[in-house]
Amino acid sequence: MVSLEMNDRKKIGLGLTGFGVFFSFLGIIFFFDKGFLAIGNILFLSGLLLTIGLKSTMQFFTKPQNYKGTISFGSGFFFVLVGWPILGMMFEAYGFIVLFSGFWPTLAVFLQRIPILGWVFQQPFVTAFFDRYRSRRVPV
Repeated sequence: MVSLEMNDRKKIGLGLTGFGVFFSFLGIIFFFDKGFLAIGNILFLSGLLLTIGLKSTMQFFTKPQNYKGTISFGSGFFFVLVGWPILGMMFEAYGFIVLFSGFWPTLAVFLQRIPILGWVFQQPFVTAFFDRYRSRRVPV
């Protein structure tokens, strides 16, 4: 059973995941710099591993409905590491969307509850967009 308690390992994992997203963003901003993208990928995956644990991570990526996203994300990771960052990021983006599409409603609720920025995500056109994707998932 996964514990909801925030221990030091999970705090470090969330920090690594955040730095992974940040370095990936820098890699895209700096015209698909393969060094930043590779560091971002490694930090993101290691942060995910520390946050939810090895067993949960393996179960998540090896679910039959996640095979398409896992293969796409993994091949994108490989392409970034071998030096083809644009192709790799296209594969990774598709894999990320397929893998994490079930989390978008949770993210929408979280974004709406942020004190200052939340009002943007509470606007009718934004909530209509989130409500459209709340009950469905990207087909696999």
